[in-house]
Amino acid sequence: MQLTKRQDQIVHIVKEEGPITGKAIAAKLDLTRSALRSDLTVLTMMGLLDARPKVGYYYVGQQGVSPIANEIRQFTVGQVMAQAVAVTADTNLYDTIVTMFTEDVGTVLICDDGYLLGLVSRKDLLRAAIGQNDPKTMPISMIMTPVSKMISCTAEDSVVEAAQRMIDYEVDCLPVVERAEDDGRRRYKVLGRISKTTVTKLFLDCGVK
Repeated sequence: MQLTKRQDQIVHIVKEEGPITGKAIAAKLDLTRSALRSDLTVLTMMGLLDARPKVGYYYVGQQGVSPIANEIRQFTVGQVMAQAVAVTADTNLYDTIVTMFTEDVGTVLICDDGYLLGLVSRKDLLRAAIGQNDPKTMPISMIMTPVSKMISCTAEDSVVEAAQRMIDYEVDCLPVVERAEDDGRRRYKVLGRISKTTVTKLFLDCGVK
């Protein structure tokens, strides 16, 4: 898997100065610690870096893959994905906002009979809510990101691949889909979702065994 420019910079810093804390790495890149969290998680999952509490990150790429990284790399998306939170295209903006907060998710999928039509994020709902639209009459399909512009993954993809995709496209969640043909038209059956939170939980679960 090819590293991003920022991930290359992180690896170089850790190789030269490790062990080094995430906060120190962020300071050298003039970024916040939270902005690097996903990159550090992926690099650790790939076995290039490892971390020790109160010590920091250190480079292990030339010494072999760490046991935790090796374990995480065996997981597929289908093994860790969460249940999708979805509404139909005619659901109004108000009810979609309520669904998002009652289900405590950052992304709501828009589906028709289990097939993906689009999605909305917290930012999408906030923009629409502060506009001049009536949230109780405006259908969510008016502001959703359509499926043709969405990034998704399959249940067979590795968790590392899904995490890298979220970083590359700067999204917090990926729908997990199964591709299907319907009268010559490609459709996507929704199986679940995977988010940065899912990846982080897996990382912690493997790390504390």
